[in-house]
Amino acid sequence: MLRVGLTGGIAAGKSLAARTLADLGALVIDADALAREVVEPGTEGLAAVVEAFGPGILDGEGRLDRPALAAVVFSDEAKRQTLNGIVHPRVRARAAELEREAAPGTIVVHDIPLLVETGQHRSFDFVLVIDAPQEERIRRMAADRGMSDEAARARIAAQSSAEERAAAADVVLNNEGTSDELVAAVQKLWEARLLPLNRELMAADKRR
Repeated sequence: MLRVGLTGGIAAGKSLAARTLADLGALVIDADALAREVVEPGTEGLAAVVEAFGPGILDGEGRLDRPALAAVVFSDEAKRQTLNGIVHPRVRARAAELEREAAPGTIVVHDIPLLVETGQHRSFDFVLVIDAPQEERIRRMAADRGMSDEAARARIAAQSSAEERAAAADVVLNNEGTSDELVAAVQKLWEARLLPLNRELMAADKRR
């Protein structure tokens, strides 16, 4: 199967690209969704987080209180690395499990916000980056998420630069236009690059 790594800066349009790929027939594995799944109540992941950071990061129902956890780890690199060491391996194990369950010939897209930052881009057959001009992304964060200009710029600064993501990409789609234009660009990429690559991989597998 063709394994695609999908990423992009915050508010660049990655989620729309992921939905479009799913509509086209890809299996999309959402790392953010898995990061929530692996710390659900009753999981080993949540137990490990509580052991590391104490019961104060739980809400009244025994679920992870994400704002409380963020307040603990946001400004402490060592604590953030501890959290990543708990969550990331579990996310990757669950993603691998979902990939193994996919039917032969499926194009599997791993939607990973920190694909480049964590070095995972090297493990994929194809890396797709969705990008948009920084000022447009800041405008979207203000309009769609109610974020201040300062908060939006801080979130952008915490991620890889556009140049770093581009260097890791096979294709960069620039989402500076309308949503329909991005959808059309993803559809074109699917037909022109991803389906042919998948057919090549399937043919090579048959020859082995």
